[in-house]
This record gives sequence, C-alpha cells and structure tokens, in this order.
Amino acid sequence: MFARTLVLFAAVAFPLSARAAPTVSSPAPVPIITNAASIATGLKNEPSSNDRLKKLLTDSSGNLLTGDALRQLTVFDFNNQAPAAGANGGTILLATVDNFPILQSLGISGAVSFVEPCGLNIPHTHPRANEMFTVIDGILDTGFVQENGFNTVVESQLGKFQATVFPMGSLHYQQNPTCSPAAFVAALNSEDPGRSDIATTFWMLPSDVVDAALGFPETIGGSNIAAWKSHLPANLAAGVESCLQACNITISS
Repeated sequence: MFARTLVLFAAVAFPLSARAAPTVSSPAPVPIITNAASIATGLKNEPSSNDRLKKLLTDSSGNLLTGDALRQLTVFDFNNQAPAAGANGGTILLATVDNFPILQSLGISGAVSFVEPCGLNIPHTHPRANEMFTVIDGILDTGFVQENGFNTVVESQLGKFQATVFPMGSLHYQQNPTCSPAAFVAALNSEDPGRSDIATTFWMLPSDVVDAALGFPETIGGSNIAAWKSHLPANLAAGVESCLQACNITISS
C-alpha cells in the first residue's frame, strides 16, 4: 500500500509533461556512395530480394554489417545536395539506383528539393516513372501536359503537405510564386526514373531541325541557335519575370 502511494504521488507531483525528455544527438551525416553504380550492377543478377540484401548488407562470413558501413548502405542523406552548374533557383537531389544501390529492383526512387523564392523547376519529363509530388514547406505552382490527344494544361497550386501527381512521360514543372523559400519531396515508381529537360534536349537537335520546328522565327534562326543554347538554365531556374520583379530579385547574366 505504501509503495502504491509513492507511485501515485510521483505521478501527480511530476506529470509526464514536466519530466525531462531523453537527450538524443542528431544522426551523423551520411556521404553518398561513390561506387554505387558498380555495386548496383553486382546486385542485378542475384536471383531474389533476399540474395541481393545478403550480398549488399553482410560481410564475407554472412554477418550483418554494423556501424557506418551499414548506415551508408541503408540511409540516403538528402543534405548532400548542391546547386547544379547554372542553376540558381534552388537545389534538388534524386535518390536512384545510381547513387543508392539498395534500390536495385525495388521499383522506387525519391527526391527532395529546396526551391528559392521565384525558383522554377524547369519543364521536364520522367520517361520511366509516375511521380507523387508533395510540398513540405511554402507554396508551389505546378502543371503538366499529357501526350497528344489531351491537349490542355493541368495546373494546381499546392500548400504545405498538399500533393499532386505527374503521370509517366508527362511534361511538368513546379514554380515558387512567392518571395519565401519552398521545399518538396517526390516519390517515383522506378529505381531509374530518368529525367529529360525539354528545353535542353530540344536545343540539342540539329539547328535546321530546331529552326523548322519553330516555324522559322525571325528572332531565332540557324545562325544564332548556339547563342540561345548558352542561356539555357539547369533544372532549378531563377524563376518567371513577374515574380522576380515583385521580389526585387536580379538575375546576373
């Protein structure tokens, strides 16, 4: 009886909200695997999922790896991202079988992106994956265009923890219409979704083909296509002009 009284007194005198929470330090950073592609290639011919995991995650004696060796193979650190050359609208990092070999044959991949004010994830396609797209901070405008026969733009504006989809092969974009940063995560149903930036790939075609496809415009011709190519941004472009002006953002040439 006395012991029960002490327990009851402790519960009343020191409620859960007042008790000190255990101290947990932040997990250590995890570097991207430099030879991920060769590791993934070695896993491809294993007959089963169990066999792939055994080959990837155990030592020569069949014991599970431990510590940093195991962590690097099972944890992908999206903090490793950095702007691509020529991209000043933010950063994006995609985890695929090329840099995270445990994805081999799982049929999934994912991305995290931090989008600067007015930043634009330029129109692109994923030729081998559908995408589930979720905003985790800020506001993003999105849109996609499907193949010929459904000739319209499907546009959405997403707030925090709101999501949309981009069907496989659709041409789609995301743009931050505000003067505050935004962020998103994307899930794709292929370990090798691919990405094709439409403007970049289009301008890789022969100059006379580009000129003809654009209807022989007066301001863009075979003589200056190379100059136009040099101005094409990488993935996260700075943004649309109206937003840049509203946010007093100047883009250096």
